[in-house]
Amino acid sequence: MDINDERIKYVVKHTEILRAPKQSLYTFGTTNIGYYLVTEPAYSELMGNITETVIREGRVIAERPRIVTPYYLAGLEGFGSEARRYFETLLRERGPSISGLFYTYKNEPKELNIVSDSMQSVVDKLNTEIDQRGDPLAAIIKGQDELWDVSLLKFIYEVTRSSVQDNLRQMDSRGLLNTDAAGIPADARLRIEELFQMVAKGEIQPGDLKKELDRWGLFDEYQDRFFSLFGERR
Repeated sequence: MDINDERIKYVVKHTEILRAPKQSLYTFGTTNIGYYLVTEPAYSELMGNITETVIREGRVIAERPRIVTPYYLAGLEGFGSEARRYFETLLRERGPSISGLFYTYKNEPKELNIVSDSMQSVVDKLNTEIDQRGDPLAAIIKGQDELWDVSLLKFIYEVTRSSVQDNLRQMDSRGLLNTDAAGIPADARLRIEELFQMVAKGEIQPGDLKKELDRWGLFDEYQDRFFSLFGERR
């Protein structure tokens, strides 16, 4: 383990979720989580006994979770050879139709402020402010200044982990975990239909639709319909 791994391990260990969102990630919509990430300034150790707190405010946008299978994940871009071997193992051991959830996130930082106040005082004020707003999706995270984005990722992981079972239960109640003869979950078929509509409206590029079809190994099945989007059939 190199020094960077040790630093990340340290940050993860010393990150605390002081206030978690009061509800799970939405199963059938986009979730906007407003966060306050509070840290001691990175320079505090160099400057001695100072009382300052860094407040990073932003929001994490969690897109609607999507049902995927190991077959789908094996087609995702950006994974190394070790990850691909792992996915191949899943395919062999658990079959290509075992379902899981795939979450995507976007971080939108808003403000960074350094205040001359103790962290506890800052956290108390933030809690009061959130209570007054009545915001069920607000969070407060105590992180490490130098690698604050790692602290944020730990928060995202914890929120996801606490939401998975509820999301799966709701999807299962609607039959979205069911797979067809080709091993494709019902939710994936619905997603493909949505993408066709989005391409037709000009909201996304045809290439995005093709990538989704390729990931499921379904381009041959949908190719006539795909090419018809361009006014031509094959």
